[in-house]
Order: sequence, then C-alpha cells, then structure tokens
Amino acid sequence: MPLRLTGDEKMFRETKSGLAFVLPAFALLLTFKLWPIGVSIVESLMHTGITGTRTFVGLENYAYLFKADPVFWSSFKITLVYSLIINPLIVLIALGLALLLNTGMKFVKFFRTLYFLPSAISYAVVAVIWGVIFDPYYGLANSFLRFFNLKPQPYFSSPNQALLCIVFLVLWRSVGYWMMFYLAGLQGISEEIYEAASIDGAGRMQKLWRITIPLLKRTTAFILISNTAFNFLTFAPVYILTNGGPQGSTNLLMYESFKSAFVNLDMGRASAISTILLLIIFLISMIELKLTKTSFEY
Repeated sequence: MPLRLTGDEKMFRETKSGLAFVLPAFALLLTFKLWPIGVSIVESLMHTGITGTRTFVGLENYAYLFKADPVFWSSFKITLVYSLIINPLIVLIALGLALLLNTGMKFVKFFRTLYFLPSAISYAVVAVIWGVIFDPYYGLANSFLRFFNLKPQPYFSSPNQALLCIVFLVLWRSVGYWMMFYLAGLQGISEEIYEAASIDGAGRMQKLWRITIPLLKRTTAFILISNTAFNFLTFAPVYILTNGGPQGSTNLLMYESFKSAFVNLDMGRASAISTILLLIIFLISMIELKLTKTSFEY
C-alpha cells in the first residue's frame, strides 16, 4: 500500500523541487551580476597606484567626481540627454509598429520578421554596418543625397550629429525586438472588450486611448524600465564609431568608465562612475515603475 504524505511533507518536497530549479539561476545571478556589483562598489572606495598598490580612500573618488571633474559632468549630461531621447522613441515606435502589424493584412508575418531581424545582429556588427553607410566621403547615405542634389552630411564626424546617429543606430537595432513584446500584449487583450466598446459607439481612437494603451501599461512599464538599463549602458557603438567624440559629444558614462579603467588605469574613478550609473538606473527605474503602475487585471 503506497504511503500517503502529510501536508507538511508534501510542501517540503515541493519546496526542495523548487529550490533545485531556482538555485542554478541564483548561482549564475550571484556570479555574473551581484558579485561584480559588489566588487565594483568596493573598488570605488580604493585608489590603485602606479605600482599596483591599492589604498582605501573612502568616498574620495566620489567627492572628486562631483566637485572637481568636469569631464564626468559633461558625460553625465550627454548620457541623460541620450536617454531622454532614445527611451520615449523606442516605446512610441515599437508601439506604433505593433499596432500596424497586429492586423490580418497580407504579408504581415513577413513584415514582423523583417522588423525583428535587426535585433538578431550584435551591436558591434550593427555599428560597423552603419559606420560604413554613414561614412561622410564614401558612404551610401551621402551617395543618395548627392544623387538628389542634396548637401552631404558629416554624420559621426559632426559634434551636432554624432549623438543623433547613435540614437538612430540603436533605434534601428532594438525597435523590432520591443515591438514583439507589444504584439504579445495586444494579442492578450480580449476581442470582446473591443466588441463591447463598438456597441457603445466608441471609435478607433477612443478604443486606442481608453482600452489599448491602458491595458498595455504593464508591457510599457517592462519595456521602459528594461530600455532605461540597456540604453544607459550603451557602449559598443560609441567604442567602435566615435571613441566618445567628436569633441566629447558622444562620451556616454559607460564609455567614460571604460576609458578611465583601461586607458587612464584609474580603477577607483571607473568603479565610482559605474556605481553612480547603477544608482541612476535604479532610481529612474523606480520612478518609471511608479508612474506606470496599474491597479487592474485583464
């Protein structure tokens, strides 16, 4: 006769099974996320001399950044401007594409695949591709402009255009990826809700503003918060195409941290910048989460 488990024994076995699945993921998270963050925080409190000797200096690295480092503040402003431009654009364009492709029109699967494909390409390859296209002398973009008798543009060579070119590059690469999340959210909204709204006389725009956008609030929160982290950490396009230039116009905080660590060999300053960047991402994400909080289910 098989033994019957008591409620406590059953719960214990289920807990053990759950832990068996969770622990490997937690170990990877600890190894590749939490441990490096801890090391970065500790390193930000140290100063490494030319001979490699490390000295505890407390908050001196942070004090120097905030009080006597104009390069840091310039990089901070550029990163903030970049984030304020790129994050809303990704949300708006991804939502727009999802609305257009959430229909029964012909070739819709082809266009979904077409828009998603750039996200399968690494940022390094994307940077090289657009670096060639936006070459001010032999690039495809200026060839088109010359064909239509328009003035060629400097693109990445101009301090006024370089950051916008980085924005365009990141948009091209990532919009299709986030579009898929919106498509999943749209397809999770019941058609009965729209049918009921139509019976009540709601038009297309009313359905969009009163039903679709509110019911996509959680999807929007996820996309916005994820993009905040990803875009504040943009590095590859800057490293490959501009090296923070021209005239520091694309010197994002992530690149400034890299430069401080591996060019100037100042690990304390680099770790302090990384820690500040982490705190900025956390604070902005909390604000975004609060603003996009929803109190309903569907």
